[in-house]
Amino acid sequence: MDKEIQALESNETWDLTLLPKDKKAIGSKWIYRTKLNPDYTIDKYKARLVTIGYQQVEGRDFTQTFSPVAKLATVRIVIALAAMKGWILCQLDVNNAFLHGFIDEEVYMKPPAGYTKAKPGEVCRLKRSIYGLKQASRQWNKELSKFLKTLHFTQSTQDYSLFTRNLDGEFLVLLVYVDDILLTGTSASQIEDVKLALDQAFTIKDLGQLAYFLGIEVHRSSEGIFLSQKKYIQDILVDASTENCDSVSAPLSCGLKLSTNAGDLLTEPDIYRRLVGRLLYLGITRPYLSYCVQHLSQFVHSPRVPHLRAALHVLKYLKGTLDNGIWYSASNDFHLSAYSDTDWSSCQFSSRSLSAYAVFLGPNLISWKTKKQRSVNKSSAEAEYRSMSADASELVWIQGLL
Repeated sequence: MDKEIQALESNETWDLTLLPKDKKAIGSKWIYRTKLNPDYTIDKYKARLVTIGYQQVEGRDFTQTFSPVAKLATVRIVIALAAMKGWILCQLDVNNAFLHGFIDEEVYMKPPAGYTKAKPGEVCRLKRSIYGLKQASRQWNKELSKFLKTLHFTQSTQDYSLFTRNLDGEFLVLLVYVDDILLTGTSASQIEDVKLALDQAFTIKDLGQLAYFLGIEVHRSSEGIFLSQKKYIQDILVDASTENCDSVSAPLSCGLKLSTNAGDLLTEPDIYRRLVGRLLYLGITRPYLSYCVQHLSQFVHSPRVPHLRAALHVLKYLKGTLDNGIWYSASNDFHLSAYSDTDWSSCQFSSRSLSAYAVFLGPNLISWKTKKQRSVNKSSAEAEYRSMSADASELVWIQGLL
């Protein structure tokens, strides 16, 4: 807690003042967390001061809140390019990132518990954003984007979290995911210069070569980069009490047909919803899970016992495939190719068709999706055209990104 307060004060996050009669102060509280390494050893204990953001009033305490977040397809593309071109791939973490953004509104916060410098009746008038504020992420992103442009980076119009730089014949790529940064490119010296500039402006932690990012384990060799989510799967198995279950050979039972009204309703439906959500995130490195997760997602509004049983069956499959993932090979083939398919009128409830597509950069799969179409098609040809349209849209977007 003392370390967090010191960081806030050194950053001049607030001024102590009396609360004006026509203003209201929002609350604050402490959040505690134990941060683990990929091998489950303790990295550090964290105490973070946050505001109670739901007490903010739109138009008084904030106006706009939108902040871009990198698409997961963009993350995979950057990693694939680094693997294919043999670039250094570095990871940076910005210390107390949200504290670097300046806020435009007049916001007052009640002093945090244990803070002794505030006199009776005094509150904190915020000069910079702080965790919990609705506009905090936006203000941090705006500050970082402005700084990167001073380093001659150009912000992508296809994904606002992606920045590129052509300088002195060298090419750098920088990807921002909230307070995590991926940095790669052709010049090791320019990468070090960018790290130094970022550290002087914001104070960063250099995590070295990319090894663990957004729950994804990264293993690199001279032949390419392998992405997996082994630790994430193990966490799911433990939470579902299935870490000792027997494994199965397929994520869904052959011929499985789930119904909206067969079986008893779950007494705790959030267990199913949470599990499906975690399986959805697991699709980052498991493209072949897209279909089964899409199928299970149809029942999150009113899950029943057979639905949960099917979801637990997926966990049995994951138990036997812990080490699976996605491989990005070092290749000189940068040709974009895309494939699409449709299962016409496959939904037993609505007769809507199921679309699927996959996009490759050379031999490397970088984007995919399985999704039920919005309307019923009159023919299989119409369904195929709709699927190809979605695939073409993704392909055009990726071309613009590259």
